[in-house]
Amino acid sequence: MQVSSLNEVKIYSLSAGRSLPEWLSDRKKRALQKKDVDIRRRIELIQDFEMPTVCTKIKVSRDGQYIMAVGTYKPRIRCYDTYQLSQKFERCLDAEVVTFEILSDDYSKIVFLQCDRFVEFHSQQGHYYRTRIPKFGRDFSYHYPSCDLYFVGASSEVFRLNLEQGRFLNSLQTDASENNVCDINPVHFLFATGTAEGKVECWDPRTRNRVGLLDCALSSVTADTEIDCLPSISALKFNGALKMAVGTSTGQVLLYDLRSNNPLIVKDHQYGLPIKSIEFQHQLDLIISADSRIIKMWNKDTGKIFTSMEPEYDINDVCLYPNSGMLMTANEAPKMNIYYMPVLGPAPRWCSFLDNLTEELEENPESTVYDDYKFVTRKDLENLGLAHLIGSTLLRAYMHGFFMDIRLYHKAKMMANPFAYEEYRREKIRQKIEETRAQRVQLKKLPKVNKELALKLIEEEGEEQQVTRKRKQKNMPSLLKDDRFKVMFENPDFQVDEQSEEFRLLNPLVSKTSEKRKKKLKLLLEQEAKEQEEEEEPEGKPSDAESSESSDDEKGWVEEVRKQRKLLRQEEKVKWQERFKEDQQTLLKPQFFEIKEGEEFRSFKDSAKKQKLMKKTLGDRLKLEEKLGTLNVSDTTVGSKQATFRLKKSEQQKKQQEAEKQHRQERKALRRSAGHLKSIRGRRQRFH
Repeated sequence: MQVSSLNEVKIYSLSAGRSLPEWLSDRKKRALQKKDVDIRRRIELIQDFEMPTVCTKIKVSRDGQYIMAVGTYKPRIRCYDTYQLSQKFERCLDAEVVTFEILSDDYSKIVFLQCDRFVEFHSQQGHYYRTRIPKFGRDFSYHYPSCDLYFVGASSEVFRLNLEQGRFLNSLQTDASENNVCDINPVHFLFATGTAEGKVECWDPRTRNRVGLLDCALSSVTADTEIDCLPSISALKFNGALKMAVGTSTGQVLLYDLRSNNPLIVKDHQYGLPIKSIEFQHQLDLIISADSRIIKMWNKDTGKIFTSMEPEYDINDVCLYPNSGMLMTANEAPKMNIYYMPVLGPAPRWCSFLDNLTEELEENPESTVYDDYKFVTRKDLENLGLAHLIGSTLLRAYMHGFFMDIRLYHKAKMMANPFAYEEYRREKIRQKIEETRAQRVQLKKLPKVNKELALKLIEEEGEEQQVTRKRKQKNMPSLLKDDRFKVMFENPDFQVDEQSEEFRLLNPLVSKTSEKRKKKLKLLLEQEAKEQEEEEEPEGKPSDAESSESSDDEKGWVEEVRKQRKLLRQEEKVKWQERFKEDQQTLLKPQFFEIKEGEEFRSFKDSAKKQKLMKKTLGDRLKLEEKLGTLNVSDTTVGSKQATFRLKKSEQQKKQQEAEKQHRQERKALRRSAGHLKSIRGRRQRFH
């Protein structure tokens, strides 16, 4: 059992620890319990409270005796009897279950909505009946007064199946393209459905007319929220006659009063994940909302966080055991988690021993396991000379380092640094001396870097303190004392360059103010020198230059800006003249480029001609080609025109053609005539 605390709310995880495999025999399980301390100490509240792979939904019957869970793989339902603390039965199904509902007080009447559009009814004996709905379903609710099942899914219609007559009734036509979730108010039986467009439509089952429409997508967008797409409704839950909680696909929970179009509270989970489940806790007026990553409990009147839980695996469903402090979750893991929070309420009747157990744990708090161990990195081990222990039983690997016994760590540290106590003693003495010095009156010592900026901040701080004293406001923290800007007054790389162009244009009057600050800096430096000589700390006095400050007019500011611009232009002129002289003095040497073998140098005129040709129109290019003889246009007998092109040949192709022509001429010169030969039949036929 693990104990965690958040906002002083203790949460006991009753399913923590390793679980034993199902295929182990009872004898091997008992042997493992004797050997392994963790298995022996774990609390198994309900025997075999897990699924083979994943659990998708979990619910409790109205009488509180049975807990039912569906999961995979294979698709199945498991029923647990809380009075026996064990599994009562298990049934396998043909398809995965989207959601299910317990119609009776016990497990005798159950309805399953499956992913293949089938609706399956189970009785106490097992499978009873199976039917199919027209569209893929996503959720359904049971209307007790009329025995109607309302199915919503990938359709704009809400299908009604009457269990008394055993037939489908006229469906409700909504304005949405798809409906995700639905719920029926337990007091006045108002039917509400959440759409994919982020709206909630409310219908009266008696007249089958729509009586209300809420635009939750618009209300969920606040100044702090960042939304990439249109929020759709992913969870819906009624509380009493007038309250309704709506969860969106972007991670917001909206609490509505049915008499108003605006939400009372908008709570953001800050993860951007769809809300999977919403539950109401009536004893402390809490709302329990969960997405796939976190479970949050918050006050429904103020929205203040009560506590939160982040399980190890993704959450699929949350179930609050009625009138108790027990919470169960269906996860993307075989084990189903059970949490107990004594603040929410007492333990259920079938596990009342949990109250005594938690009281004993609170009375006798045990030290954590990590108190006797020290976490060290590989670098720490090398400094202590214990790197050779890596891989031994004395070190236990964890994350980016190792756990080692605290006694071994202290011994190794004493051997590695025997003068550690002397250093500790000196540090303590130095701290006490600094504390006594802090009680004396001290001068404002300026840092080594950006002294003028620090002096400016000190002056502004003094002025702000006077204003805040008059207005009775809180003082803002100083930049000199803030650790985030500490480096700016220590590292020389952050020194402000007052001669740069940007600084001079942005601060045109810096020359006048800097003279005053320089005088003040000299006075402060003289006082610091006297302090070092006399080893005293006299109280600093303001200089005369500070009292003679005068505000400048806008005309003076404009004139200073003009002066600075003129100076900058003159400096640029001087720099340009220097560069021009350097350019005149430098001698440009010609550069030579070597042509590769097999290539010929082509003049730059050819490329210029090609560029001119590419800029001309198609008609001009055709006329030019006709003049050169590479294009021939002629009329045909039908009336159309025929154009023949002669492609330009490269130098290599021309050379190859000339070589072939010369070769043919040589062969022709060497060829002998065969006219004197006769055929076999004696006919004088010459060979051609």
